[in-house]
Amino acid sequence: MARILLGFMGSGKTTVAPLLQGSYLDMDLLIQEKIGMSIRDFFATKGEAAFREIESETLADLMALDDETIISTGGGIVTLERNRNLLRTNKAHNIFLKASFDVIYQRISNDKVSERPLFLTSSKEAFKRLFDERMMLYQDLAATVIDVDDKTPEQVAEAIECCK
Repeated sequence: MARILLGFMGSGKTTVAPLLQGSYLDMDLLIQEKIGMSIRDFFATKGEAAFREIESETLADLMALDDETIISTGGGIVTLERNRNLLRTNKAHNIFLKASFDVIYQRISNDKVSERPLFLTSSKEAFKRLFDERMMLYQDLAATVIDVDDKTPEQVAEAIECCK
């Protein structure tokens, strides 16, 4: 089965995945290719529910790939029960990149490249609530948890490779 990276936006999934052994697929990039626009624009025109449906379809398609594939998911992959059920079938291969709220908030605030609709449209308090809601879901769905707060991407990748 594929190794799936889970974690809140800004936890380092997209940065770490290319450093791992195996082929790498970024779900957000695949979805952007599929919808023909940025996720931010899609959220603005079609809404989050429509995005989550495409995200679910993409996850289901990718779940059939072999164990040499690394899949970097979007931070909201855990919001739908359908996705959680799919991810449970892969639990032994799911890796949660766990970062504290302060680290996440700082990373996203400083990121001028990625457009994160739920960050851009939320107050800090609302964003913290979203973060808190998802933490237990990630934890429940992953066999491996890597604390990334004080690690470089290379150190995180090394920790993941040691757990294979």
